[in-house]
Amino acid sequence: MSVPANKAVVLLSGGLDSATTLAIARDQGYECFALSVDYGQRHRAELEAAARVAQALGAAAHRTLRIDLGDLGGSALTDESIAVPEAPQLGIPVTYVPARNTVMLSFALGWAEVIAAPTIFIGVNAVDYSGYPDCRPAFVEAFERVANLATKAAVEGTLKFRIATPLMDLTKAQIIQRGTALGVDYALTVSCYQADESGRACRKCDACRLRSEGFRAAGLPDPTRYFR
Repeated sequence: MSVPANKAVVLLSGGLDSATTLAIARDQGYECFALSVDYGQRHRAELEAAARVAQALGAAAHRTLRIDLGDLGGSALTDESIAVPEAPQLGIPVTYVPARNTVMLSFALGWAEVIAAPTIFIGVNAVDYSGYPDCRPAFVEAFERVANLATKAAVEGTLKFRIATPLMDLTKAQIIQRGTALGVDYALTVSCYQADESGRACRKCDACRLRSEGFRAAGLPDPTRYFR
């Protein structure tokens, strides 16, 4: 099997974790093809951030695909009738978007097969995270098996796909320290679940809390802009 191992598709949301993941992939010598997904999220600020990050970190290409998961409902991130919680939640929070990572990885897999990129990077984390089931190692391992069963390239033996999760076992502070060492400008990123149109953060949602606590634990200044 001849595998062009230097190409990778990197899922890029525009947030802190995905920006760090792109920097890690680049540092590992990959030619990075960044993929963002407009899935009907509350704001476009994170997609604008993704474009800034892709350019700053030298992605070979950056594409944004569109599918409106908001048509399905069921999440505070796509349905404005569901409030984004501003206090810690028990269990899986309402900010979980049904099938989001499955859909995103499927898009990434499609592009990876087209451009013959055997590696797909995703910035999921199972330490400092919100408890989403599609961020766990078991999910990633299962999707990798699917990728190698469902694609022409894998079945014919021209590619064997790998899902890379470099942040899986890191704390938020460790992620920030790693990204800082690799030159990530976190002022370009947007993590907030309910950021305003200019990308300023709310300070109170789960994503804001995890991000703020991460910078504090890392001993680094938080460059996040807040609207309150």
